[in-house]
Amino acid sequence: MPPFAGSMNPSQDSHEPKLESNSIITINVGGQLFQTTKQTLALAGPKSFLSTISDDRSFSFSSSQPHVPFFDRDPELFSIFLSLLRTGNLPSTAKAFDLQDLIFEAHFYGIESVLLNSISNPSQFEPFTLEKSMLLPLNGRETPSSISTTPFGSVHVAHGSKITSFDWSLTRKWTVLTRFAAVDSLVALSPVLAAAGATDFSGLQIIDLQKGFVRKILNWDNSTKSGSTVQAIGNSNEFLFTSFESSRRNSNSVMVYDLLGDFRPVIEIAQNEIYGAEIDSAVPATKLNWVSSYNLLMTSGFHSGPSGVSGNIKLWDIKSGKVAWEVKENVDCFSDVTVSDNLSAMFKVGVNSGEVFFIDLRSLSSDKSWVCLGDDRKMMNVKKEGLGCKIENHGNQVFCSKGGDLELWSEVLVDASTKTQDWLGDRVFRRNLMGKSKDRGGSKITNLSFGGNKMFITRKDEQFVEVWQSSARGF
Repeated sequence: MPPFAGSMNPSQDSHEPKLESNSIITINVGGQLFQTTKQTLALAGPKSFLSTISDDRSFSFSSSQPHVPFFDRDPELFSIFLSLLRTGNLPSTAKAFDLQDLIFEAHFYGIESVLLNSISNPSQFEPFTLEKSMLLPLNGRETPSSISTTPFGSVHVAHGSKITSFDWSLTRKWTVLTRFAAVDSLVALSPVLAAAGATDFSGLQIIDLQKGFVRKILNWDNSTKSGSTVQAIGNSNEFLFTSFESSRRNSNSVMVYDLLGDFRPVIEIAQNEIYGAEIDSAVPATKLNWVSSYNLLMTSGFHSGPSGVSGNIKLWDIKSGKVAWEVKENVDCFSDVTVSDNLSAMFKVGVNSGEVFFIDLRSLSSDKSWVCLGDDRKMMNVKKEGLGCKIENHGNQVFCSKGGDLELWSEVLVDASTKTQDWLGDRVFRRNLMGKSKDRGGSKITNLSFGGNKMFITRKDEQFVEVWQSSARGF
């Protein structure tokens, strides 16, 4: 006889999960009984009382069933949350309820973070099905100058001297008045904390947007001991990057601060002293992007003068403070530039041609040139079709504004067996025009940002923020 054969029940499937009777929990919600397991309720997290519901001393009980915890709440909403805990996704029945009702009830049970992860998880971003879904109104007459988002979809919007914040659900908002005449640069450090600066007001301010006070002011000590205005802000998980320019406009620098060490200065890089005709070679950085997979900081800036538009892009090793790679632009200089970790590439939109170009970060060299993804015959165009165009990346896609429209660029994987010797090693990108026809056009796009599973857009002379999200989702 095989070992343990006597202990087997031939009527049972040995592959079925076996639950201990004391792991099954019965709950009475609004007079309706629900049965689940301790393991399922534990998925609510340590901050939710559902995870400790087996402790009889902590709850009220039904008089008819003394061992069943009772909650005088809506059973239909509880059914949705129980399904969410079991599967990790909201059931289709959730679409019948207002989002604010779900949020309010989730707050009662202490599972708002679980609901947030289901609705606004960045992994659920679906670029090819994005369409305009709602408008976020702003108080006052000023149009948005800068926007910044958090990973799960909270968004901060600078308009005039004010910053308006929307929580991840976009149903709750609050506005604070800053000390700036106008906020030019804004970076979200958390759902309630932001770094803000202006090109005409000295100092970088760390602002508590919930309590409405300045937590800290960071300044750059330049050689002339004059005030230091902010030209750009960027951040990583560990660092805050700020591009400063002296108020006399004869020097600039990029400061690196420790986000985990109460904004302690770490290193100063990209310092320039400007003397007369050298202004073209010492342009302050007006955009900062952290490239985490390479541990490099991208700085870019351009200058428009009588001879045209010139600029530079540099990749900095912040440990050594040295330039790892750089390129100077004078032929079809960039209107905007971005760098993608996921695609290991840098992208720009030409200020003259309005076309998108890229450089592969995996094969950078001093003589590496841009590859035009559009019509390279426009490279010598001096009509400045790309002036004011914005380019940003999110996930594996690159988004480029053209007036009031958006282009979506995606890499196409090509079967190596079909390649010819002439284009071995090349990367192929395909362009799509975003949104349905009803969403296209409109005023010129001025800001573009991404948070959670949504895209946020602002336009010239409009006092609201457009929210774009997948039409396949209920929220």
